[in-house]
Amino acid sequence: MSTPEKPNRLKDRLGEQLAKRRHKLSPGLLKVLEFIDANRHRVLGLSALEIGFEAGASDATVIRAIQALGFSGIRELKDVLEAWLGETDSPIEKMASTLRDVDGEVNHAIDFTLQSTAATVEHLSNPENRAAISRIAGLFTEAKGVAIFGIGASGIIAEYGARLFARSGMPSHALNATGIALAEQLLALQPGHLLVMLLHGRSHREAMASISEAERLGLPIVMILGKADTPLRSHAREVLMLPRSNSERLALHAPSLIALELLHVIYSMVKPEATLASLERLIELRTLVRPSGK
Repeated sequence: MSTPEKPNRLKDRLGEQLAKRRHKLSPGLLKVLEFIDANRHRVLGLSALEIGFEAGASDATVIRAIQALGFSGIRELKDVLEAWLGETDSPIEKMASTLRDVDGEVNHAIDFTLQSTAATVEHLSNPENRAAISRIAGLFTEAKGVAIFGIGASGIIAEYGARLFARSGMPSHALNATGIALAEQLLALQPGHLLVMLLHGRSHREAMASISEAERLGLPIVMILGKADTPLRSHAREVLMLPRSNSERLALHAPSLIALELLHVIYSMVKPEATLASLERLIELRTLVRPSGK
């Protein structure tokens, strides 16, 4: 079976420029640039002032450091980083690698998919995740609403999760828009809400904006993560770690779906009266729209 040839990687302009000009940089500029190089995902969601605070420099120094590598400013740097980070996570390469493994065999495809699901069940039942789920149950007792964040394919799962909680009596909504459209969804966040985030590890703008607004409102954040060493983790009250398929293979989204359905069951266990009352009302409302006798 033929598969697409593996495309060439996008050049790492930041790394190349830093290596080329390192010996010409002052210690202050080098310190800033080394911070940026070591925190590429995180920098996407930070302003020049925030980068400076983290790196121990002024925002003016941050701009000078970025321009010292030949970039016009922080916007161009972020565009370059975003393109490079996206390329290194190419779905084309992952699908091609997966198809090479499956090699046209139905049983191989079945094994690949079921092994991913089995790994999810195993990970969710490990002691660390069980302990986290127990603590999340406590967060549900206090929550007045739930917002579920997810982008791309995860946004579809976030929408489904929000509907699950809503039908069980918990005010909920999805944060699944991209760009400035997300701002309107973020307006629905209120004190007392719980933010559940479906994340793979990348600190893109939408994730950082949602985290920033949640922190401004003092909301607890629960993250369902596929990568343990992401800087996003430091913003979470609780974390559920899920297995990701081999980094070179297609990533399935069933783990996020299973985790959300598990959290829905936990919420229903914590608030059984509200859940049952809401479902009873749901049945009553269905009779209003269901044709008589059907």
